[in-house]
Amino acid sequence: MVLPAFVLFFVLHTIPVLQGIFFSLTDSPGYGAWKFIGLSNYAALFSDPRVVDAYLFTFKFAAVTTVLVNVIGLLIALGLNARIRLKNTLRGVYFIPYVLALLVIGYVFSYMLNQSLPTIGRALGIEALSSSLLADPDRAWLGIVVMTVWQGAAFTIIIYLAGLQTVPADLHEAASIDGAGPWRRFWSITLPMIWGFFTINVVLALKNFLQVFDQIIAMTGGGPGTSTESIGVLIYRGGFEGGEYGYQLANAVVFMIVIVAFAFFQLRVLRREEVSA
Repeated sequence: MVLPAFVLFFVLHTIPVLQGIFFSLTDSPGYGAWKFIGLSNYAALFSDPRVVDAYLFTFKFAAVTTVLVNVIGLLIALGLNARIRLKNTLRGVYFIPYVLALLVIGYVFSYMLNQSLPTIGRALGIEALSSSLLADPDRAWLGIVVMTVWQGAAFTIIIYLAGLQTVPADLHEAASIDGAGPWRRFWSITLPMIWGFFTINVVLALKNFLQVFDQIIAMTGGGPGTSTESIGVLIYRGGFEGGEYGYQLANAVVFMIVIVAFAFFQLRVLRREEVSA
């Protein structure tokens, strides 16, 4: 029963990965003749300022977005877990952004930030909002962060809600009787008991945001200039549009190693904290 799945995985995943690693050692433009050049592509990556800038932007974007998504998701989940009216309806409403296509959401936010928000800013006399946020090289990434957090928080909310359901209400009642306030109960009871869910959310969020692509394509295209060019966008543009197929495959291999390393490091640290808690 395992054999069909293994064959499909090997043919559709393992073989393409091995081919990609092989062609990363060539000067292939993606078509026509090519020759083997060894590790030259990998050596060139570390001295390419565009690659370095793309990595720095991606790390900054992923770090900020991961923190915001988890903080906002946990706060909303705590609110939904409380005894409020229309709780089940609100859970469905908050999950809607996650099922929408990223490109569609990106185009909607692009219109809002390029057209609607500047119009409102000019009408209110707010100079900071009177021009397009996405046209400013220093602020364009903030617009992408806002859109990504709005869309990505939905998934973290569902995971945190599942975790909060595992916290016995008796513990909170006993702590309240002993005089513990809401903040103390959260740090001493709730957070340690949902730490495993926190680990899942942080690892998955950072992995997904390091691979940011659709949002940037829809909202800025990597611009203005290359100010919002992520690693994924750089690999796509250079590999499929710029004749750098072998070079960007080397970039993709390095990027894959970076993502795996981040995931292992996070799991190691967060699970250690989970055991301590």
